[in-house]
Amino acid sequence: MPEETGYVDHPMLTDGVIEARQYQLQLAASARQGHTLVCLPTGLGKTTVSLLVTAYRLDEDLAGKSLLLAPTKPLVEQHAAFYREALTVPDDEVVVFTGETRPDDREDAWNDARVVVATPQVVENDLVGGRISLRDVVHCTFDECHRATGDYAYTYIAERYHADAADPLVTAMSASPGGNEEEIRTVCENLGVGNVEVMTEDDADVGEHTYDTDVQWERITLPDEILEIRDAINEVIEDRLEQLRDLGVTKASSPDISQKDLNKIRARLQQLIDNDDSDGYQGMSVHAEVMKLKRAVELVETQSVESVRRYFERQRNAANSASASKASQRLVSEAKVKQAMRTADDFDGLHPKFRKARMLLAETLGIEGGDRVIVFTESRDTAEALTDFLGEHFDTRRFVGQGDADGSDGMTQTEQRETLEDFRSGEFEVLVSTSVAEEGLDVPEVDLVLFFEPVPTAIRSVQRKGRTGRQTEGRVVVLMAEDTRDEAYFWISRRREQEMTEELQKLKGLADELETELGGGDQQALDEFADEDGEASTAQSPDGDVEQPTAANGSGEESTASADDGQVGLDDFDAPDPEDVAGSTEDGDDDGVAARASSDPDDEDAVEVVVDQRELDSNIARELSKRDGVETRLETLAVGDYVLSDRVAVERKSHGDFMDTLLGGDRSIFEQARDLTRHYTRPVLLLEGDGDLYAERNVHPNAIRAALASLAVDWGVSVVHTRSEDDTAEMVETIAEREQTVSDREVSAHGEKAAKTLGEQQEYVVSSIADIGPVTARSLLEAFGSVEAVMTASEDDLTDADGVGGVTAERIREVVGTAYQPD
Repeated sequence: MPEETGYVDHPMLTDGVIEARQYQLQLAASARQGHTLVCLPTGLGKTTVSLLVTAYRLDEDLAGKSLLLAPTKPLVEQHAAFYREALTVPDDEVVVFTGETRPDDREDAWNDARVVVATPQVVENDLVGGRISLRDVVHCTFDECHRATGDYAYTYIAERYHADAADPLVTAMSASPGGNEEEIRTVCENLGVGNVEVMTEDDADVGEHTYDTDVQWERITLPDEILEIRDAINEVIEDRLEQLRDLGVTKASSPDISQKDLNKIRARLQQLIDNDDSDGYQGMSVHAEVMKLKRAVELVETQSVESVRRYFERQRNAANSASASKASQRLVSEAKVKQAMRTADDFDGLHPKFRKARMLLAETLGIEGGDRVIVFTESRDTAEALTDFLGEHFDTRRFVGQGDADGSDGMTQTEQRETLEDFRSGEFEVLVSTSVAEEGLDVPEVDLVLFFEPVPTAIRSVQRKGRTGRQTEGRVVVLMAEDTRDEAYFWISRRREQEMTEELQKLKGLADELETELGGGDQQALDEFADEDGEASTAQSPDGDVEQPTAANGSGEESTASADDGQVGLDDFDAPDPEDVAGSTEDGDDDGVAARASSDPDDEDAVEVVVDQRELDSNIARELSKRDGVETRLETLAVGDYVLSDRVAVERKSHGDFMDTLLGGDRSIFEQARDLTRHYTRPVLLLEGDGDLYAERNVHPNAIRAALASLAVDWGVSVVHTRSEDDTAEMVETIAEREQTVSDREVSAHGEKAAKTLGEQQEYVVSSIADIGPVTARSLLEAFGSVEAVMTASEDDLTDADGVGGVTAERIREVVGTAYQPD
């Protein structure tokens, strides 16, 4: 067992909570001095490192606040509970932001909080909507930072943080930041990180707190009945591939065709469609069949007969629905598929993986006297079947995501939290989990991690195996069905995991070089464990046996932890003067993210752009929100995508969207034009695309010209062409400046709305209550019959209307019934 250590002593930390582990203090000392990536094996306290930095920064700036971002709601709740326990900050000043928190409540809570723990999508929306400001955030942590690629919210938030914060400091954390050096560099650049700190189990300080994990691969032989189901489905796949070969989009004939090759086939079919070749549509339908059949093969080979049985049942239901696709209908009517379905329905045995899982659990929990086991599986159907099967022999519970999927109920956030708490306290012994438990959740150390199938992604494999081997000896067992895609995944997993290990070792060895490339600092922070003469200082733990490093304190004098109380001061591990570190947060643009002047949220010269919530699917709102002199506000707009003044609203259409509205989409472009002109006297249609509009669909150019002419002449809609989302953002800002700065017009999300009908006026009045929007307004008016009845309805009665929940009803009553309080 690791030797006993003392505790960290700091004004912002609760006494006796944070152990003084040398590697954590060393990492925190470095992270305090520059934007830093902390790479540490799962379960060894990356969050503690970030908390130490937060404690220092909040103590240094009493008006500052800390923001911790995590990708899932359970992880957010876990971090918040840890921060409340470990920090001396009042509990009500450590707040949680998730999608379950009302936007108005988030805005109020943000202003009063010292620590905000949130999912990134919520913070991104609040930044775009102008509800919060990052100006006073003195420390921002990106947990599971390997997600900071592409359009994931981490990238946008990091850019805004570096631009808006008065004194930014980023700590990025992951056990596995990427599969290779280039991916790791991308993460660092996207988060503006210049310093890289890597520790592995090979480091002595870390090794003291871990045990080795034994990885064991168990080969499983499939019975003839399961092979019969698989072979029948594979025959159909071969037939469908032959049809695709006849179309000239592939030369493949084997049912083991890879997903990469299937993606290439889809791309070739899309080219046919783009060229108005009807073979493309036919091929897409066949391709959809192949994808469904491949999924069925994967389930029967690697998961369970029960999972493929449920899958076939869903396909039957889909084929019988009113919106059934031809692919679904052909699939369930195919003779070989029917044969496979019958075989699956008649199979009354166990998939051999189930028997092996039961045996391994019996060994671990019975013979070896273990306490806890986690079983991971990719399929929710398998998770439920395993929970039922293992529950006959062991105290077993499932742990799945929140969303309902494929006829399976998800778990609420409360249920997830309670399940983990019960598992941690020993209320049950087996947790069967889908991937939701992989990233960062504080699942307690276990005696066995059982993979029901190999994991072909290095990041997920490292995350899963990190659940064992923390403070007790444990092992990992991976079940692998012979002669199936499990074997392919086995070799992929082995190769990628080895690449990950090699890259981390290389990253550790080349940290200085990478920091230089990223614009970061040197390793001086690591030298802070030596005194001014370069000689290491030590301190004793409570039992007087264990040496702990100390450093010179801020005054240059040696600081030593007390041998009596076992406390180690956080300031005893000061890093060098920021002026001496190249990656310091005071060095302007050296952090690798282009800075911009922070715009004053109260700037009277800024123009305002009201953005419809649905426009968050594009990057335009995010791009506008990053610009100086532009304030964005999110609303659910009745008409238009952007409101730029009391008379100008903008409807944005890509070339494809525009053609869809001409060819029978949900709403025709002329219906949308009618609504725009009813609400705004100067409506604008932005047509976005750099291609030829007339070649977008098989529609005669004169028909398109006639539609554009009607919009301009009959409806009075100005039609403006833009090349891209960036060009659209420029145009939106230009119109907003002209309206609000040159013409001195105000912004109104409801517009001028000339000549409203009585019904429209009633909808307008009700929709303005608590910003409930036009759809809910119509529902309320239909339910109650008049504006007066809506205004006088009780909270319980309001919830009887379609689309009105308890939160909305409460807000309506609050707005209607509360005495007026002028600002």
